[in-house]
Amino acid sequence: MSTTQSERLRGLLEPLVSAEELDLEEIEVSRAGRRRVLRIIVDSEEGVELDACAELSRAISEKLDETDAMGDEEYVLEVSSPGADRPLTEHRHYVRATGRLAKLHLREGGELVARILAVDEEGLDLEVPGVKGRKPTSRRVAFDEIAKARVEIEFSRKDKKEEEA
Repeated sequence: MSTTQSERLRGLLEPLVSAEELDLEEIEVSRAGRRRVLRIIVDSEEGVELDACAELSRAISEKLDETDAMGDEEYVLEVSSPGADRPLTEHRHYVRATGRLAKLHLREGGELVARILAVDEEGLDLEVPGVKGRKPTSRRVAFDEIAKARVEIEFSRKDKKEEEA
């Protein structure tokens, strides 16, 4: 997708997304056979309900029908929330991932899997799980030390209520 089309779509869709109290995370136009796919990724502090995606999809569809932003070619519109293992690229993503396990690829090399305990303007306070029966350790990582990060999916994590019992 050209930068101009991306900027135009963002300018057109951002007010609709904001009106639903959601954040516009990503706009992607790709090919699927003879058609194009317009994928809109939205999120919020509380996550995104399926009904909110459906409602927003209708509003976006109406707005796109009123304009020529997608041109004359057929396209499929998809509105969804980011996946559970989404990349962390914005400060708000780290805040939303507080309490979750994340894999951090560090700029100096190496990677770190740790639980995000707190987030401030400079970086993260982490809990690094202990290995072979050792206790977890605390670690501070500044944002400028992180090359990329992604939430890790946990299948067997106890929730806080179970841990307190």
